[in-house]
Amino acid sequence: MVSMQDVQKWFGELHVLQDINLEIPPGEVVVVIGPSGSGKSTLCRAINRLETIDEGTIAIDGKKLPEEGKALAELRADVGMVFQSFNLFAHKTVLENVTLGPIKVRGQSKEEANQRGMELLTRVGIEAQASKLPAQLSGGQQQRVAIARSLAMDPKVMLFDEPTSALDPEMIKEVLDVMIDLAEGGMTMIVVTHEMGFARTAAHRVLFMADGRIVEENTPQEFFTNPQTDRAKDFLGKILKH
Repeated sequence: MVSMQDVQKWFGELHVLQDINLEIPPGEVVVVIGPSGSGKSTLCRAINRLETIDEGTIAIDGKKLPEEGKALAELRADVGMVFQSFNLFAHKTVLENVTLGPIKVRGQSKEEANQRGMELLTRVGIEAQASKLPAQLSGGQQQRVAIARSLAMDPKVMLFDEPTSALDPEMIKEVLDVMIDLAEGGMTMIVVTHEMGFARTAAHRVLFMADGRIVEENTPQEFFTNPQTDRAKDFLGKILKH
């Protein structure tokens, strides 16, 4: 579903993605972890071309990422993205936020988009908030709207870039529960997160990044109980003590 071959990316002198080779089949949930500045978010953002790459190729569902224009917009519509910040339209209701893409990009009728939008808001547990504005919701609720908005486009892949890091601790679980439900439903997902519990529960594969490289990849069970590299051991030693 997602293929990255020999991907390189520089920010000036800084080599932020080095020799990235990655194949993600349909339905796989891949969790990307690693220290700050290791290239995790850049990797995630490169997959739908929010960050350009300097070398290599990225393909989604067998189609190479176009440079720009209509073809890129069409391919992007197949890739849902949920960020740390919710990026909702403040002046539109929750339901309007969810239905905007399907109406504008997919050409759905308002009636069809509203029906599907309500189904998705029910799925993420906030159908009662449909007519409210984003500012009237908690952070956890806003993030669940952002997930519903991405799902409304029927994406082939969902990218999550630190989706819980701006949330209060009690709101994190409600968002992770929605993500676990998605994973169990067979959605192809790439998740950059610090939530090790989610990695253990929902991931098929854990990628550990450091200094722009994928240093280690394994099943969650193997990675957390038997890391192979000193970098991974050091990282896990620091975070699992707390």
